[in-house]
Amino acid sequence: MPNLIMYMAFDYYLFYKPFQVLSQFSAEGDKKTLADFLSGIKKDIYPVGRLDYDSEGLLLLTNDKQLNHQLLNPLFIHEREYWAQVEGIPDAAALETLRNGTTITVNGKAYHTRKASVRQLQPEPSVPERHPPIRYRQHIPTSWLSLRLTEGKNRQVRKMTASVGLPTLRLIRYSIGSVTLDSMQPGEYIKAGAGIRQRLLEH
Repeated sequence: MPNLIMYMAFDYYLFYKPFQVLSQFSAEGDKKTLADFLSGIKKDIYPVGRLDYDSEGLLLLTNDKQLNHQLLNPLFIHEREYWAQVEGIPDAAALETLRNGTTITVNGKAYHTRKASVRQLQPEPSVPERHPPIRYRQHIPTSWLSLRLTEGKNRQVRKMTASVGLPTLRLIRYSIGSVTLDSMQPGEYIKAGAGIRQRLLEH
């Protein structure tokens, strides 16, 4: 109970970041930022980590610095699930390579990714339309993969799928810990209670 009371002093927001939105409040050219969607929240609330401009999905914002440290420090392993729409259909070998770790480039050096839980999503997930949509090519099939990772290198999912010949066309972060997008829509945000903290750290 004392810990819960302490954490109630912090604020926690879950935001469904749309495609082509920066994971920051500060302006950068004419690109959309978090300020276009989250108005009226306290000035000390910031996103925990980031999603790339061309990625979508679950983003946590808080003023809980300890939680920020636990979620971002690689010493504290926690799981995030990504849904990737890829060009092509994965075979068993590609899925196994992704599960066991594949070599990508990080900061100009070869890096072997940690083991991950990877599966093809069948049937394909029901997700909101993206604006603008991905470029449709009639003779090139696409498929959806679920990748559950315990690390977050720069553009890691895109690099992983590309390494097995499956370029990522669309990328959505579906969950952090046991917290998911659920029925949220792009651009929506909700304020969560202190109990969200433990769920974010679960894996």
